[in-house]
Amino acid sequence: MRILIIDDHVVVREGVRRLLAALPETEVFEASSAREALSLYRSKAPDVLLLDLNLPNSSGFELLRRLLLENRQVKVVVLSMHAEPIYVSRTLNAGARGYVSKMASADELIAAVREVAAGGRYVEREIAAQLVVSQYGGANPLEKLTTREIDIVRLLGEGKNFAAIAAALGITYKTVANACSIIKGKLGVERTSDLIRLTYQMREP
Repeated sequence: MRILIIDDHVVVREGVRRLLAALPETEVFEASSAREALSLYRSKAPDVLLLDLNLPNSSGFELLRRLLLENRQVKVVVLSMHAEPIYVSRTLNAGARGYVSKMASADELIAAVREVAAGGRYVEREIAAQLVVSQYGGANPLEKLTTREIDIVRLLGEGKNFAAIAAALGITYKTVANACSIIKGKLGVERTSDLIRLTYQMREP
């Protein structure tokens, strides 16, 4: 797996590089600017890009737009100091496949990279919870959910079907289906598609 880290802070790049370079069969490249990132993307063809939103002379959003113009299937995980729902929603709607804050654990960052590399989507669990709250205008519907139910909601938002969720959580398909029915009742929605929409928009732009 090839990973390109795009961040203008040397300390951040070095820390993330050390973490990811320790993974088996992984090559890691670094870019400190949008121009350098585009050059490395074209020459190295990375499988996943880790993108900071704050770049010198160009925003991360603009770089994401340019990358998508070159390849609609580009796999970008935003790694940002911003965890506010407005940033996250805007980034996901713009075409990023994942979002992780710089305060996330090493395990969560690795999970995000692997999930997105495999063709899925990933939002840091705590950030996903904030997105749900923002959809409800400040109310906190997650207070109604159990930890297992929150995990199911997050995995649905990543694009996983019931069978994949069951495998990921080590439970049966029927348990997932029953849990989704309970979750929809708690959150006041009728369809699974409504449930996904209310958590965070993870569909292709």
